[in-house]
Order: sequence, then C-alpha cells, then structure tokens
Amino acid sequence: MSPSLLVKPALPAAGGQVHRITPESAGWRYVGFEVFDLLAGQGLVRDSSDREQCLVLLSGRASVSVDGRDFGAIGARRSPFDGKPFAVYAPARSRLTVAAEANCELAVGSAPAEGRAPPRLIRPEDVGDEVRGTGTNTRYIRDVLPASAAAERLLVVEVLTPGGHWSSYPPHKHDSEQVGETQLEEIYYHRLSPPAGFAFQRVYTDDRTLDETLSVEDRDVVLVPRGYHPVSAPHGFELYYLNVMAGPVRSWQVTNAPGYEFITRRR
Repeated sequence: MSPSLLVKPALPAAGGQVHRITPESAGWRYVGFEVFDLLAGQGLVRDSSDREQCLVLLSGRASVSVDGRDFGAIGARRSPFDGKPFAVYAPARSRLTVAAEANCELAVGSAPAEGRAPPRLIRPEDVGDEVRGTGTNTRYIRDVLPASAAAERLLVVEVLTPGGHWSSYPPHKHDSEQVGETQLEEIYYHRLSPPAGFAFQRVYTDDRTLDETLSVEDRDVVLVPRGYHPVSAPHGFELYYLNVMAGPVRSWQVTNAPGYEFITRRR
C-alpha cells in the first residue's frame, strides 16, 4: 500500500517532535524531514551519518553549532510569516547541536550526501527573494538553500502565498530526468495564518494514476513523489510552506502541465 500523501502533525509532540518523515516512511529514496517544538532550555543533538542536513529556524531563538563550530544565538522571527529565516547547513558525518534560548519551531531537511560541502550559517541577508506570478497567482519566494549554494543534494525554499491566491501554479512537475526537467522528491510543510484555516493541494499525474486533492491544515505535510502539485489559499488565510527537495541531480527544472501555456506567456 502506498504511503498517504498527507501527514498530520503529532500533537502534543512526544519529546518535542512534531514530524518525522524518512525515505522509508515516504516510500522514496532521498528526502527526510522533521519538525521540532523546543521549549526554552531544551536541546537537540542530530548526528547526520551519511545525510546532509539543513536546519531552518521557523520561529524563536536558539544557539546552534556544527561539530563544535559555534554559530551563536540565531533567530529573529515570531513566526514563519515574519521575515526571512536563519538556517544552518550541516554536512554528512557531522553533529548538529541546538540549544533553545526561547520557545522554537525547527524544521530539519536531510538527503544522502558524502560530506563534501562545509558547515555554514545562512543569515536572513543570505536568503534570496523573488516575487513570482501576477494577480491572484502572485506569491513570494525565499531561497534558503538554492542550487547556487554549496550543498550536495538538498534544495530548500520558503513560499508565502496571500489569501485567495494560487501557488506552485501553473501546475508543474519534476519527476523525470529529461531535457528541461529534473527528478526531485518534495515535501510541503504548511503553516496558516490565522492557524484555524485550511488550504487545498492537488497532486496528480498526466495519466491520473495518481490524483489526490488534499485539504491541508496548519502544520500538515504533503508528500510529492511525482506529478503536478498546485496549491490554493482561501480568502483571509495567508499560507506559508517550506519545501525540501532532493534527487539524483541538484537542479530545479520543471515541466508545466499542458494547457496552461497562456498563463506562462502572461508572466
């Protein structure tokens, strides 16, 4: 039986862990993803083994080090809707240590790696931003770990979608290695403001062997193993999502769904 594409958070979280998604639980090869709620004074130690990691501080403040290299106390956001993030890249075979100085929400993406890229702090000013789309297709991109930054497989990006807008649209896919497209597994970690709302995400293939429309609530994860995956935010509720992607080639190249060319021409 195939894993469910919709993963609900564990609340209250045992030991602070809200999500734990592994390649085995997701039924794929590359992407791992975890979310932690840490109270002030709590700590977290992550031994990466043969996986690189990218920690994204969604809210709160924490002291972070990698293999004893102290990056100090980082974090300035009250929520993921409040400006660009601090993040930390930790290569394979390293130890990531976190000590919460205030209540924190941490996301950790991982992927197979050999340890070729150095550990580093990613400051808000290092995070690229982009406005994508027009009209009710407008959304706001924050490139935390783009293909131009040193890493082996991971790509990490935040997206803010205003209420009433569409995102990951026109529908696009990145599930095969061909000219103009790369194969990338992807997770969406959704947050909503206010948190009592919902959003919709559809995941489907051309032949409809995969075709699911998911009602997404605050802190849900959607797995995208293949296919197109557009998102819609209802009026009055701002939608944030964190994307973690990885695959055999570290490049984001996509194919848009047929029939949407007129939207692409209007960009």
